[in-house]
Amino acid sequence: MPLNERAKTSLPLAISSVVMGLVVATVETSLRLSVLSLAALLICSAAQAAEPKLVVTTEPKSQPESFTEAPDGSLIIGSASKPVIYRAAKGASEAKTFIDVSAAEGNVSFLGVLADGPTNTLWACEIIGVGKNHHSILRSFDLTSAAPKFRWPLPGDINLCNDFVVGPDKALYVSDTFGSRIFRLRPEASEPELLIEDRALDGIDGITFLGSELYVNNVISNNLYRIPLDQAGKAGSPVQIWPDRPIKGPDGMRAYNGKLYLAENRNGRASMITVNGDQATVVTILDGLTQPTAIEPAGDTLWVGDRAKDKAIALPMLN
Repeated sequence: MPLNERAKTSLPLAISSVVMGLVVATVETSLRLSVLSLAALLICSAAQAAEPKLVVTTEPKSQPESFTEAPDGSLIIGSASKPVIYRAAKGASEAKTFIDVSAAEGNVSFLGVLADGPTNTLWACEIIGVGKNHHSILRSFDLTSAAPKFRWPLPGDINLCNDFVVGPDKALYVSDTFGSRIFRLRPEASEPELLIEDRALDGIDGITFLGSELYVNNVISNNLYRIPLDQAGKAGSPVQIWPDRPIKGPDGMRAYNGKLYLAENRNGRASMITVNGDQATVVTILDGLTQPTAIEPAGDTLWVGDRAKDKAIALPMLN
């Protein structure tokens, strides 16, 4: 083919290539913009979902450490600085004293609280002492009248009853932060039994069941673990779960609708965690908190506590 004829043929091809390149670049740019728009929409939706429905306050410097919602929709709050457990009626913005043990117990405080509707029981971790010189008592009260029901001092010179969960077997599982232990109180048993003691649990805090699997966190090491349980209920060694971003100061933890909900007291966040095997994806639900230690999913509401601000924040539950 003559040179000029070849040039005539090559020129349209070159122009076509340039045009195609521009089209591809335009499509790629449009896709990027669409992805960014979608991301912005999701961020905006999350921000809107984080708008409080209600804020419940307690007495100044009461340091609300843990929350639980009762069957009647009231919010029960343990005080980490006073011998008091508060209760706010459904829809109320101020919590009132529900249990005051100062006359019988003196200057104690409370960490975990948990309402067990089927047994009409309120479980509570009563704390004696300050610093690391802590002793603690597993207590229970009538959920309606507040009358005392159960009392069991944790064994050992130093211990810290911190939180608990009622398992699928209807037993109560109790975390002991300073004792690196989990206790289990079976239905109708007179006292708890030791389920597991492990160095990985030195700092255990939040505890919950996700389906039939037991999960705990460690507020000192910032780790998340699954505790294997065999058919007989015997515990195996803790299995570490690896989140896709660091969690800091994992504290109160609850499970709901296949997800873990976590208060991160050194990140100032409330987070939602999706576990897949030994991996986990963490999504921030609420940021900018001062000292979040409590979290409680309840139907269409997620309660998040800011201990340093003496308040509980009700958020719409994310779908």
